[in-house]
Order: sequence, then C-alpha cells, then structure tokens
Amino acid sequence: MEPKEIEARLQAEMTLTEVRVTADGSHYTILVVGDCFDGLTKLRRQQAVYAPLMDKVTDGTLHALTIKAFTPAEWQREKIFNG
Repeated sequence: MEPKEIEARLQAEMTLTEVRVTADGSHYTILVVGDCFDGLTKLRRQQAVYAPLMDKVTDGTLHALTIKAFTPAEWQREKIFNG
C-alpha cells in the first residue's frame, strides 16, 4: 500500500490537521495531528488511527506500523523540542 493511499484513508475518516506517512520497505510510520486526540490515552489514539486501516491490517496488506498521534498543541511543542 502506498503512503498516499494511507494518508487519504486517514484524512477521509478522521478530522486531522496534518497527516504524514512514510514507508521503509514493509514498515510504515504514521504521524497524525488533530484535535480528535485531545483527552485520549496513547492506546486510544493508536486505536483511532488503526480503525480506518483495520481491513488492510487484518488482510496482511499493512503490518509493522509506528503511530505518532498528537493534538495540535502537543505537535507544536514536539516540533520545538525536536526541531
């Protein structure tokens, strides 16, 4: 699955201000930013990102996902500290 396809699925199903997907072979790194993550635990955030992709996870198309989910305020702090 192409990173752009994953980005499109996430944008269609979630309210996100930013989404970036990179692939390294069969490993995907997903970075998502949105108010929808406010008040959610790290686990709940990951579950929210997995939900629109679950059919591709269960059929084996997607595996080895790294998910980084932030609220917009958290993302601003992350960019400042990690430049």
